Amino acid sequence: MIDLAQIKQGQRRALAKAITLIESKLDRDREAAQGLLNQLLPATGKSIRVGITGVPGVGKSTFIEALGLFLIKQGKKVAVLAVDPSSPIRGGSILGDKTRMEKLSRETNAFIRPSPSEGALGGVAQKTRETMLLCEAAGYDVILVETVGVGQSEYQVAAMVDFFLVLMLPNAGDELQGIKRGIMELADALVINKHDGEHIHLAERTKSHYQNALHLMQQTHTWTPQVKTCSALENQGIDNVWKMVEEYEALCKGSGEFEAQRAQQNSKWLDTLIQEMLTLKLKNNLKVQTERPILQKAVLSNKITPYHAAKKIISLL
Repeated sequence: MIDLAQIKQGQRRALAKAITLIESKLDRDREAAQGLLNQLLPATGKSIRVGITGVPGVGKSTFIEALGLFLIKQGKKVAVLAVDPSSPIRGGSILGDKTRMEKLSRETNAFIRPSPSEGALGGVAQKTRETMLLCEAAGYDVILVETVGVGQSEYQVAAMVDFFLVLMLPNAGDELQGIKRGIMELADALVINKHDGEHIHLAERTKSHYQNALHLMQQTHTWTPQVKTCSALENQGIDNVWKMVEEYEALCKGSGEFEAQRAQQNSKWLDTLIQEMLTLKLKNNLKVQTERPILQKAVLSNKITPYHAAKKIISLL
């Protein structure tokens, strides 16, 4: 039995148990989890949610640990939802985040939860949204969501956080480091990591390159995306990165955009859940299970169009 009072008191064991319930695929657990969330809903929404992405090797874990330790020194409670890539063959994941963030994991006011992505679009665990709500109910002020990597599907990350930060390497923008224009448009900030040693001049050139690139993009947001440099390894520039996030929060809350964005995210999440539930209903429908292979065969032999086959399957509901 999960104790709501213990979650609200910020007891990590109770929080971990609640997240395990959220991640369960069993129907009875799913119902219990949603009931739990409903009761905790009034205690949610008070954190700042920050999505952090970047190409492999950019130093996401080092950066998150440095940022987390800095925030704890400021008196904040920090939750890190680190999404691990799942094996497409066996579905398992490495879940080594506590090893990678050893110092942060020892902090009383930090909670690190590795969560397998299970192939979810954007490398974000399917239950990340609900987990964020649980962490908020447990009194965490800052929620950092680390994603698997960069790709077009990172739209999913931006659709669940308040601030979307893209970490970059000091490569003077070589081929935009595989960052698609869409990701650049989503980013609230680009942070050039590894601004240390022999990389300093290169990092400054990269910063200038991306400032020019962002300047050419049409901005329709209250906030103008910024480019910062830092060294997570040497713990330099982390304070400036957080100061920027606070500026963003103050500006967007002042204009009403912060609440409007969260409302829009909830609306999109509702649409996603409706689609998922309809897909599940189709999958579990006995008539569909019988008719689908027959219609699929008919489509493959050009006896029926995919449109008409799909229409017949939907009509079975």
